[in-house]
Amino acid sequence: MHDLGDPTRRSAGQHARAMVQRLRLRTLLALGIVAVATGLLGRAFGFGLHDVFFMLSELALLATMFVVSHYVLPLVDRRDRGASAEEHVGAILDQLDRREWCVIHDASLGRGNVDHILIGPSGVFTVETKSHPGPVRVSGVHGATIRQAHAQRKAVEAITGLRVEPLLVFSHAWVDRPLGRRKGVRVLPARMLLGYVTRRRRSLSAEQVELAHRLGAAALSEHRLRARLRERAAGWSRL
Repeated sequence: MHDLGDPTRRSAGQHARAMVQRLRLRTLLALGIVAVATGLLGRAFGFGLHDVFFMLSELALLATMFVVSHYVLPLVDRRDRGASAEEHVGAILDQLDRREWCVIHDASLGRGNVDHILIGPSGVFTVETKSHPGPVRVSGVHGATIRQAHAQRKAVEAITGLRVEPLLVFSHAWVDRPLGRRKGVRVLPARMLLGYVTRRRRSLSAEQVELAHRLGAAALSEHRLRARLRERAAGWSRL
């Protein structure tokens, strides 16, 4: 059971999975509202094809189904694959020895979520997880993805005061140059992740690992508090 009050103990893919569930619920709700409205209009006007209101409701239902099938469902599928990828990589990282390693999943630092943060004897790492099925060419990784990985690195470096290595991990894809680097970002398949981080030279003491974890936890708690205060302020402004 994850402690929802501790921001360092969120489950892998928690934010992404919640987004998927909200999208599915809203999609079902929209379809249900349009379907019920169509049925009510049909009962009121006898389901006559000549009735303008009933025809408009039918067109609205068809349009809603078109949007859902062509835009919403593909979006839900992508988000679902993304959540599954984060959960898969999270399960791999949870195999690390917790006596030496601190693993933070789904870390929200104000400018998007960091899928995973690793703090251990061989250093500090950010892990950006991708669900692309591949094949993946390291030289072809999109620039926006590289910039995202570096933004995460800089955010964690600012918090911990330690050098951070950004990792781009593909959950199931074949990568043409495993452990290759693209503009300073290491690219690798999930199956090689544990080996890479655990076999590197020891660079941090146990005290440094604990301090970095405490700093990360404090930063996450501060961001959560600020977010709640903003939500309350927004609620008061609407009163």
